Amino acid sequence: MAIAKAERLMNLALCLLGTRRPLSKRELRGSIEAYLEAGSDDSFNRMFERDKDDLRELGLVIETVENLDGETGYLARRDSNRLPPVRLDAEEAAALGLAAKVWQQARLAGAASGALQKLRAAGMPEAEDAFDDRHSALEPRIPVHEAAFEPLMLACRDRRPVVFQYRKANAARPETRQVEPWTLECWRGHWYLAGWDRERGAGRVFRLSRITGTVRSRAGAFTAPVPDVSTVRETVERWAGESATRSARIRLRTDCGYPLRARALSVRELGDGWDELEIPYGHGLDAWLVEFGPDVVVLEPADLRADVVDRLRAVAKG
Repeated sequence: MAIAKAERLMNLALCLLGTRRPLSKRELRGSIEAYLEAGSDDSFNRMFERDKDDLRELGLVIETVENLDGETGYLARRDSNRLPPVRLDAEEAAALGLAAKVWQQARLAGAASGALQKLRAAGMPEAEDAFDDRHSALEPRIPVHEAAFEPLMLACRDRRPVVFQYRKANAARPETRQVEPWTLECWRGHWYLAGWDRERGAGRVFRLSRITGTVRSRAGAFTAPVPDVSTVRETVERWAGESATRSARIRLRTDCGYPLRARALSVRELGDGWDELEIPYGHGLDAWLVEFGPDVVVLEPADLRADVVDRLRAVAKG
């Protein structure tokens, strides 16, 4: 459905940009296949008005002109819709080139590469070799391996509700979630979806690696307001375990768990291949500790130890 609408909008934009005189609704309907397939005049009129508003929202300047016969026509003049020259210095161009390298996921890699080509065609200077792979010791990456990423990214963009199967870390089987998606955030190498859970009537965060099966879109508008960006990030941080309110003590095998060591408040060698760490304890820490498997043993507090044990048992049950 989203692809069909995008194609229809593109065809309408090309028609409006490719003519030297205003085109009437009648002419546009006869030129665009999707409009020809509209069942009735009312259906076509509603579709056309929505498409016209969407193009204007995207930044296309569409003029409404009355021709000599008194018929209303529409035109998008090229000079009114031409972007100004791109003026970037070498450092800004290098930063954009570096940002384009971040994405490993195939679809986004292609989009990033295409965006760079368009900017260079518009006059963006070539980046220096400061970020060339041969000379750079560090290269940023944001891995995207989850199949749910792309449909959720599009759903967030288009404000479309979704339905998917989600398995919590301490559950043996997945359950159905109906969600109004807000945004995707990458945290500690994992992707999270923040959105409104319709059944629970509250904002929730879902880790993409725990979404099973296909993400399906649903028709209809959002039923809850979308919070601002800062509120969403705070929600992701809280549910991803970044809002620590206490500390915990764990045993960690020597030469293992470097992300835990980087966050440790203190480290003490125990001998026999084990260290004792004090780490911040917030929501989501139990799910993170489970990922280290037998290399981590929770000493205290007791509730954290119980949560980790429950999660490990659920994983063992499959």
